[in-house]
Amino acid sequence: MVLPEDGCLLRIFIGESEKVDGKPLYQRLVEEARTSGLAGATVWRGMMGYGANSRIHTSKILLLSQDLPVIVEIVDAREKLEAFLEEIDSLIKGGLATLEKAQVHFYRSNK
Repeated sequence: MVLPEDGCLLRIFIGESEKVDGKPLYQRLVEEARTSGLAGATVWRGMMGYGANSRIHTSKILLLSQDLPVIVEIVDAREKLEAFLEEIDSLIKGGLATLEKAQVHFYRSNK
């Protein structure tokens, strides 16, 4: 697969405890991205954050949260990411999705 140099970065911010059909939402999003033929996806687990409800989620021991922030990042062509967003929109009950320009320097496998 070849990515255009002028690519796009999709970031989806959700809670770690969000589930779809008993499976973590972040896992479902990565699986859907792969099925959709997107270049790749990475899931990041945050140490602290808050969202639309302004409730702090943290990994600090005294304030331990069961719902840490998670970011799913995917880089591909803007058109493919916009189509993907339409496919997954109904899966995400609460969260944030952003699209931004990304200059792709290389995309390659080590094999």
